Amino acid sequence: MNNMSNVNLLLGRIIIGIYFLVFGAIFKLFNYEFTLNYMFDHQVPYTEISLIITIVLQSICSVSILVGYYSKLSAFVLALLTILINYYMHDFWNMSEGLEQRHELQNFVKNTGIIAGLLILSAVHPGKYKLGH
Repeated sequence: MNNMSNVNLLLGRIIIGIYFLVFGAIFKLFNYEFTLNYMFDHQVPYTEISLIITIVLQSICSVSILVGYYSKLSAFVLALLTILINYYMHDFWNMSEGLEQRHELQNFVKNTGIIAGLLILSAVHPGKYKLGH
């Protein structure tokens, strides 16, 4: 693997790791009630435990991806989690046409791209720049 590939993998891991750590876990933690109510509105099963599990998984897996330690497994776990989030939280197909539906469709499509990136990351070596194995 050449140096450019290693740098690209590192930058990709940093970007996706920060995304899930900051805009996933930390946002949900500091906006717990808002997120819980949003999940409840979308009829997420076992809402409170689902939120806690999501925060824990996004925290652990994002740090794992950032440092390159079990990053393939962590990327796969986050891909599965994001599929569930897409299904429950961005269910545009259950909404009347309008701004809210378009917003959820946009989030659904964005998350689909993130899922693709996570699946690719779960299939490749994390690169030369990592901690762990």
